[in-house]
Amino acid sequence: MIVEPGKTRIGWIGLGVMGRSMCGHVIDRGFAVTVYTRTRETAESVLAKGAQWADSPKAVAEQSDVVFSIVGFPEDVREVILGEDGVLAGGKKGDIIVDMTTSEPSLAVEMYEAAKARGMSSVDAPVSGGDVGAQEARLSIMIGGDEDVVEALLTAIPGVVDVQYEDSGAGDAYLVTSAPGQDVRDPLAKAVVDGGFGLRELRTMDMTLEDVFLRLTNEDRVEA
Repeated sequence: MIVEPGKTRIGWIGLGVMGRSMCGHVIDRGFAVTVYTRTRETAESVLAKGAQWADSPKAVAEQSDVVFSIVGFPEDVREVILGEDGVLAGGKKGDIIVDMTTSEPSLAVEMYEAAKARGMSSVDAPVSGGDVGAQEARLSIMIGGDEDVVEALLTAIPGVVDVQYEDSGAGDAYLVTSAPGQDVRDPLAKAVVDGGFGLRELRTMDMTLEDVFLRLTNEDRVEA
């Protein structure tokens, strides 16, 4: 499996403060990108960079090999991925879905299984770093998915410098960080980002993967 500019078509759903910057970096890497967001005006900056517009998540999937989504809430994720006009409805065998929304682990598993049943792959990849981190391509990303799929995706994710692997029960779990040395008040988040702890070490602290997600996205955390 190879993901590379000029060969892989990228879809992007959700162009809020973080999504616009992240999508822009993917375009800058030379990927052809098709986008959808609820309000077309928010897509103007990436359309100006060369992205193509689609009228629905399904239409994005029909024109893409890898579809990224970063939307507001779990119910939004369910709508754009699993809905009647969602990504799964427009995808084909071999496609990859990457949801970067801070959502629910149970929904990530549901999406993984639904995609697998269609011969597709689904990767859960919530991000930490805020709008500044997105602008500067220095986000930290918690990734759950199959190892070969995650490895292939790294060429499309700006700024990745480190990956940690550990079995999670539904595919694998990874800690991908593009910003070692972030100023993080939360000691667990700092240990994860700076020290590169694997999930096995986190489990010795009686932390579930959901606990890690919540801690890494806590409002008290501050990135430099």
